[in-house]
Formats: sequence, structure tokens, C-alpha cells
Amino acid sequence: MYFVPVSNKKATAVPPRRNEKPGPLAAGNDNGNGNLPRWAVPLLLLVIAALYRHVLDFAITFIDDDMYILRNPYLRDFSLKGLSAIFSSFYEYNYHPVTTTVWLTLYKIWGLDPMPYHAANLLFHLLNTWLVFRLATALARNGYVGFVVAALFGLHPLHVESVAWISELKGVLCATFYFASLIWYVRYVDGGYKRKHLVVAFLLFLGALFSKSAAVTLPLVALTIDYYRARKLSQALIEKLPFFALSVLFGVLAIMSQRAGGAISDIASGYNLLNRVLIFLSGPGFYFVKAIVPYPLSAIHYFPNEVNGMLPWYFYVYPLALAGVALLVYRSRQYKKEVVFGLLFFFGVLSVMLQVVPVGAAWATERYSYVSYFGLFYLCAIWVVRRRREIRQRLLVTVLGVLAAFSFISANRLETWQNTDTIFADLVEKNSANKNNFLVYYHWGDYCQVRGDMQGAITHYDEAIRINPSFTKAYLRRGEVLDAFGNFDAALSDYNKVLQADRANAMAWNNKGWVYFEQGKQAEAKQMFDSALAINGKLATAYNNRGWVSLQQQDTVVAMKDFTNAINADKTFAKAYYNRAMVYVVTGRRAEAIADYTALIKVNERDGQAYFFRGVVYKEMGRELSARRDFESADDLGYQGAREALNSVGR
Repeated sequence: MYFVPVSNKKATAVPPRRNEKPGPLAAGNDNGNGNLPRWAVPLLLLVIAALYRHVLDFAITFIDDDMYILRNPYLRDFSLKGLSAIFSSFYEYNYHPVTTTVWLTLYKIWGLDPMPYHAANLLFHLLNTWLVFRLATALARNGYVGFVVAALFGLHPLHVESVAWISELKGVLCATFYFASLIWYVRYVDGGYKRKHLVVAFLLFLGALFSKSAAVTLPLVALTIDYYRARKLSQALIEKLPFFALSVLFGVLAIMSQRAGGAISDIASGYNLLNRVLIFLSGPGFYFVKAIVPYPLSAIHYFPNEVNGMLPWYFYVYPLALAGVALLVYRSRQYKKEVVFGLLFFFGVLSVMLQVVPVGAAWATERYSYVSYFGLFYLCAIWVVRRRREIRQRLLVTVLGVLAAFSFISANRLETWQNTDTIFADLVEKNSANKNNFLVYYHWGDYCQVRGDMQGAITHYDEAIRINPSFTKAYLRRGEVLDAFGNFDAALSDYNKVLQADRANAMAWNNKGWVYFEQGKQAEAKQMFDSALAINGKLATAYNNRGWVSLQQQDTVVAMKDFTNAINADKTFAKAYYNRAMVYVVTGRRAEAIADYTALIKVNERDGQAYFFRGVVYKEMGRELSARRDFESADDLGYQGAREALNSVGR
């Protein structure tokens, strides 16, 4: 890697403007701190910590947290091999190995206790607030500017989602590296273009990319700093070639992974050309308006309804807000460079999040403001701090009032993130008139099904189907619940509706086969499982179900083959391991059974049942010490029957 130092000339402080009275708050006249009291930033961090203290009592939600924490296979192997797998693999079509490594560490130490995961988000948010202070202070050469920016950053309501949602550790951790990289880049520009500073900035940029691919915007933002420091563009571009190369690489990887996962959709194609333009323009307008008026807030802002070809009224207001921004730039004179810098920073960070390529069903997401708002907050702070003393004092009182209002809104918004039910309830309320609200009910139904609330699941699936009768996934899920209730005819009816719309739905064939099996129709069941596997040869549940039918028919050889195929298709599929281990025990192959129970424990080290059954096999093999250890582990994990088994083995 080669970085080109483009100049040895040291940056100089910006002189006071003609009509600006020199003083402790004037740029370049405060030695970098603006006489800011030393206790100011620590006090701010304490206020932010107090505001977010309740987040430590919140739950792990079933809104991505279950995927990243509860079911993430990469959190089970705390070794060099496990770390290598994290850095060499995609998970759920995303690549953020540093974030996963942090989760791995938390899981290794604290298991599934929610508090450490929430504490990590909060600690990184506090660290980011301090980094924002350092970056803004370095840019403005004024500590009061840095303090105002940090206060707005730390307390703004749109940042609640990033702090309160465990899954968004990606964003706050990425921001840590992002802001740190920019601090070192400012140090590079202002400190005589020392190559070591640029190398540190580059390495921190790499850390940001390994945390979340949205960091690809950093080279663009660094160019805005070059503009702010009046550097020549040609000089600035040459030294950033390695930065841009990384951005392109990670950008391509992100698009490819999202496309492979089906997240990239053509949802915007349902709108006419004018409305598509309005939706696109409304993105930055939305974030600009919400920075000033953070209400109403929602975890998801879905693509809007069209009524007679018209979008909701606010899609015509947001572009006007952009026009106002353009007018602000045009009319600004005294602070024109600051205005341009702040807005370029804001738009530069947002540039990859504006649904140019539609991803998902949301046209705007509040957490995307986390880094981008630095530009707007910096512009606000400059305007307040560099006014004449008598005006500045009144403005600072206003800022304190705004911060108090933001804190109040943030505290109220924080309660929405207590658990899965509170989040879904808020989403349903905020999107009650939106055509995409069926997705909220559908996912809420999934959560109810996971926690065993089958009636609640049916209620939510019913509502999803009422809103969108063609949504086959809801029929599929409702069929599973009806099957669990023993309502086989209704379950088959739902599966048939899915297959009428999509004959290639492997899961519908699989589920239909299981209903047939429960009805005692084993031949028909096998036919359904065969159909499912003909469509999707990697459907682990279909292999497992077909193996179970063979097992009931006393064909252990065929059953074993299907259970093995299920495990090969999904290395974390517990049922297949248990079933194969059972066949191993029945056929006298106890060593292989031990290996399967060990694999289960590796997948989930808190699986008390796996410890118990492995202990049973050890006891049958005469290995009473090993059996006792496993029964003790099963008992510690609360597995029923473990204490009695423990008393049956010697010490």
C-alpha cells in the first residue's frame, strides 16, 4: 500500500472574519478548546448515560436480534478457527466480521443475558459522542462548537434506535471507527501531512468497513474536509486512491450479498416516474426535517400508498425542504464554507442510503441519520457559537431548550424498544394506514409462534391476510399453527392456497406432507417430501421429516441417510442431530451418538437436553465420570430428570 504525501506545508488557523470580534470563541483564537470547562463533556456523557439507563433492562428482540444473537452459528466457536470463519464468510447476506466478533466475545462471557449486549451499544454511543466532540473541535478549532455538536448527537431522538436495538451495534461500532478515522485525517491535514496519520486513518476506515459496509462513504466525506481546509482537489484525490479502492470493493460485495438475499427489490417500480422521483427526493428531505422536528418516529417508514396516483402530502413537502437547503446555501455569506461543508457531509454519508437501488420495504430508516447528522449539527453549532456575544448567549439558551426537548422525546421513544411486543405495537400504530402494514402483523405472528402463543400468532396472521390476501407466507405460517392445534383440514387448506399461487414452494409441500403423516397417511407424506426436495434439494426439514417416516417404518438405513442429508444441509439443525443420534443408539453405535450430542452442544452450549442424553450414553458405555459431568451440566441448565440421573451414578 502506498500513500502519497502531497504537501509539507502546515495548515494554518483560519483568521477572524472582518465583522467578527476576536475573542475566546472566534475560530483560531482558542487553542482548540474555546475555554470550554473540562467538566463539560464528562457531564454531557453522564446525562446521556442517565437518559439511556433503562436500556440495560431491555430484552433481546425477535427483530433481527434473534438472527444475530440467538441463532447465529458464528457465536459458538471462540477460537482462531471460529474467528477465521467469521472473517471469511457472509451471514444472512451481510458482512460485518468485527461486529460479529464483538457479539462472539459477549456471548462467550455472558451467554444470552441481554444486559451486556445493550451495554455495548450504549458504551459505543458514549464513545461516539466523545469522538464527535473531538472531531468537531478539531474542525472548528473551538471546543464550544464541539460541545454543541456532541450534545445534539448524543441526545437526538433519531439516534434512539441505534442505541436501543442490539442489532444496530453494526451502526454504532462502524461510527466509532468512522469518526476516529476522520479525526486522524484532520490531524493529517492540519499536522503537516505526516504519512503515519494517513495510515492510521486508513486502518480505522478498514475497521469501519469490517463493522458495516455503509462506511464506504468515508472517502467522499474526507474530500469535504479537504474542501473545508481549502486543499487542491488533485492533491486530495491522489492520496485517497487506496480509500476509494476499498470503498468500491466493499460496495460491490454489499450489493452482491443483498441481491443474493433477495433484499434488493423492485418495489419502487409500482410507482409512476414522477412519484419515483418524489420518493427519491423525499429521502434527504425526510432526514433534514426530522433533524429539526423529530416526530412522528417509527422503526420502519414503509414505501407510501398511492391514492389516485397521488402520494401522501409530506412527499411534496420534503422536496421543498431540499429547495430550502439550496436557498440556504445560496444566501449564506458569512458562513458559506461552513454551510457547504456541513451539507456535503450530510449528503455524502446519506448517499448510499437513499434507495437509488431499492432495498427492503422501507424508503427511509431513522438509524441512517446516526453519522450523517454530524454535518447538520456542525453547521448549527458554528452558526450559534460564532455569533456576537449578546446574540450567542440567547441562542445558547435556545439550544439548551432544544436539548431538553430532544431528551424528553428520546426518553419517551426509548420505551418503545423495551421488547418485541412494544416495537411491533408501535409499528402497527404508526403504519396503520400503510399498505405494507401486513408485514408487521406477519412478523409479529412469527414471534408469537416462537414463544408458544399460538392463538396470538393466528390473530396476527389473520390480520396480515386481511390486509394482503395474496401474501402466501402468512398462509404458510398460519397453516403451521393450525396444524399444531390439530386442525388438519384448515392447515391443508392454507397450504393448498400457497401451492395454487406458487407450485414451486418447497416448504408448502413439506408442511403438507407432515399433515399427511400426522393423519397416518405415510405414503402420501413421503410423496409430498419428495416433491419438496425435488424443488429444493437443501431443505433440511424435508429430509428430516422423510427420515422420520422411514424410521416409523423400521427402515433405519434410509432414515439415517435422510437425517445425515438434513445435517449436511443445515449444520445447526438440532432435530436432525437428535434423530440421528437416536438411531445410532438403537443400532449400537454409541460413539457416533456421542459425536452428534457433542455437535449439538457446540451449536448451543446451553442445550441441557443434549448434555442429558450424552450422559445417558456415557453411562451405558460405563464411563460414569463423563456421565456425571454431563448430568451436572444438564441439572445446572434446569433439565428435568437430570438430578435423578445424577444420583444414579457414582462419584
